[in-house]
Amino acid sequence: MAKKTAGIHHITSFVSNPQINVDFYAGVLGLRLVKKTINFDAQKVYHLYFGNEVGSPGTAMTFFPSEGARRGNVGGGQVGFTTFVVPNGALTFWEERLVKLGVEFKHAHRFNETFLQFNDKDGLQLEIVEREGGPLSKWAFGGVPADKAIKGFGGAILYSIAPDQTQDTLKNVLGLEKIGEEGGLVRYRSSGDLGNIIDINAEPMAWGIAGAGTVHHIAWRAQNDEDHVNWREHVAQHGFQVTSIIDRQYFHAIYFREHGGILFEVATDTPGFVTDEPFESLGEKLQLPPWLESKRDVVEGNLLPVTVRVLEDDK
Repeated sequence: MAKKTAGIHHITSFVSNPQINVDFYAGVLGLRLVKKTINFDAQKVYHLYFGNEVGSPGTAMTFFPSEGARRGNVGGGQVGFTTFVVPNGALTFWEERLVKLGVEFKHAHRFNETFLQFNDKDGLQLEIVEREGGPLSKWAFGGVPADKAIKGFGGAILYSIAPDQTQDTLKNVLGLEKIGEEGGLVRYRSSGDLGNIIDINAEPMAWGIAGAGTVHHIAWRAQNDEDHVNWREHVAQHGFQVTSIIDRQYFHAIYFREHGGILFEVATDTPGFVTDEPFESLGEKLQLPPWLESKRDVVEGNLLPVTVRVLEDDK
């Protein structure tokens, strides 16, 4: 059966100190902390979700912060750059903002677009590009007004150890369309209007090393639970070892590692992040799955407190 994902659902990365993480993604980039929960597989570690006003699919940047985590090395088998998209005409605002807040950046040019490339405090490689497509964010925070805010993902640059095989997966499993090739990169596009542009190295890259400042996995969108079951069958039919369907509270997930070494997830658009707290207070309270609620005091005691705050240099 032919399947086509709309694009990126979320991207999840390793970082170190959780407050530094919140200060960068909320304080500098102006994203909303929409969910504060834990890594269900490592209960002493937060799982923090940032995005637009509700963390819509295609906007959710998520993190596993672990104080004192060793720094990783970005390379093959990983997402190399996470691309954020802003409205047309907003790139100058972001240049000025990064200068104001002391974030070093450089300009990069590919496929007739200009990107601002920079790192977060853990060395995670990020970039901002302006494009027409995709709904505007309705979230304003600190010095970032809604009309200049990050809309969500523009896409990503994938670093593959076997790019021909990764491209085959993008095309024949995920249903992306090849639309260009330039400067050692090949560009693919999905059907959605956010998280829809994927660039990948044309030549093999050496393996990266997981750790703070690297991406753990990239997730692709499935419409709902019925579609998700079909995605699992579809991935398995292409010869991948795919996990069972896992309940992540805010979406259902399956995982498989494509042959270029990158961990792929397929996640449902539903139910979203307003299932266990109201829109007005998203991200304010630590949310735990029902099976851990009786251990809340213990779980919270293992986590460093975090606060969403406007940075001093932004006041």
